[in-house]
Amino acid sequence: MPDIFDEIAEDLRAERAQRLLKRYAPLLIAVVALIIVAVGGWEAWRWRQAKQDMAAGQHYMTAMAMESLPSAAADHKALIAQYAAIAKVSPEGYRTLARLQAAALDAQSGDGSAALALWNAVATDGSADPLLRDLANLLWCQHQIDTGNPGLLAGRLKALAEPGNPWRPLAEEQLAMLDLREGKTATARTTLTRLAQDVMAPDGVRKRAAALLEQLG
Repeated sequence: MPDIFDEIAEDLRAERAQRLLKRYAPLLIAVVALIIVAVGGWEAWRWRQAKQDMAAGQHYMTAMAMESLPSAAADHKALIAQYAAIAKVSPEGYRTLARLQAAALDAQSGDGSAALALWNAVATDGSADPLLRDLANLLWCQHQIDTGNPGLLAGRLKALAEPGNPWRPLAEEQLAMLDLREGKTATARTTLTRLAQDVMAPDGVRKRAAALLEQLG
């Protein structure tokens, strides 16, 4: 008798499972199809992204190679246009690097306004790498340390001079130059003394700080 009851129970469970399967089969098929499409889409996106990165890297390296040629000085405009084209179609990393290279070429060719505009664009671009944003900010300040608005320059530089920022020594050096410009010699001397003794600062920064201190007596 117990075996008969067990067989009946199993038959009932099987019948119930079949009914549930018939009822929810379309939904299960749809879920599986969506998973397959999502995985396929993700892989396709990764493949396309890798292809774009590779193409952008090749274009960027080609431009860098052209820039290193002896005749590149006469082709600044062409190189700037090439970097601008790279920035338009490249993923974020190469886009930022291309804009920084174009800004450097603008500065070298004497077009300070264009260089400042590009550096400021990178410095205020929330999607750019923070390290490169800070570098653009530093360059923006550095190239108008003698002419720019002192308050605006000081505000930007102090943000870069915070402890832990990799650009801190260079930012402090520019703050000292700004203090000298405004006649704050004592404040500048204090900053330069600290930089000259800062073992974490680049060797060039320490040497320039020591040289300025010697000039200041």
